Amino acid sequence: MRHHEGFTKQYRTIGKVSAWAVFCLVVLYVPTTVLGFLSLKSPQDPIGDPYFSIMELLILLIAPLMVMSMVAVHAYASEEAKAYSFTALVFMIIMACITSSLHFVVLTVSRQIEATGITWASLLFSFKWPSVVYTLDILAWDWFFAISMLLAAPVFKEGRLEKTARLIMIVAGGLSLVGLLGVPLAIMNVDYWLNVRNIGIIGYAMVSPIAFLLLAIIFGRTQPASG
Repeated sequence: MRHHEGFTKQYRTIGKVSAWAVFCLVVLYVPTTVLGFLSLKSPQDPIGDPYFSIMELLILLIAPLMVMSMVAVHAYASEEAKAYSFTALVFMIIMACITSSLHFVVLTVSRQIEATGITWASLLFSFKWPSVVYTLDILAWDWFFAISMLLAAPVFKEGRLEKTARLIMIVAGGLSLVGLLGVPLAIMNVDYWLNVRNIGIIGYAMVSPIAFLLLAIIFGRTQPASG
């Protein structure tokens, strides 16, 4: 692979470690989610513990690691692609701030507040449509994450591995964007397995880990600049 000016040993280490960590943690998140759904008596029931708490903790770990990966992507980008990579980094930071904040609130205080019997608590804290945290989570992943992946894709354009990573990032971002269609089409309350939002989940939970795995490999194979 060609030399990347500004992509120092520190950026290489941060990028490789964080991208590998994202891949590994999402690999843990997906089966945890599946087991959580399989444990439900009804598809309309919320996922309970221990699956719910594990999922929340994993997201709190994954989000900042995605930001770290995008920092490395920005350092890796050529000068002509820096505008794309910088915007992708900004969008990923926004995504991480939104999703980390809401999942921390849900993990730490939501059930205590709901236990007080406040009737409107579910409209704030449940991951059942419509609720405030559900809406914010859609905004974080189906919009900011999606755009971040699409903007980062042009950074990778040389060689088979980079072109594969670019394609996977475009697919992940595109599928995540499709997940937004459930809101304007007013079909968020249909049967879970038929919900169009699941297309978005496939994008950021099943396709994007492959992109981060490829990023880890790319960073690991790149000769860092001195510094």
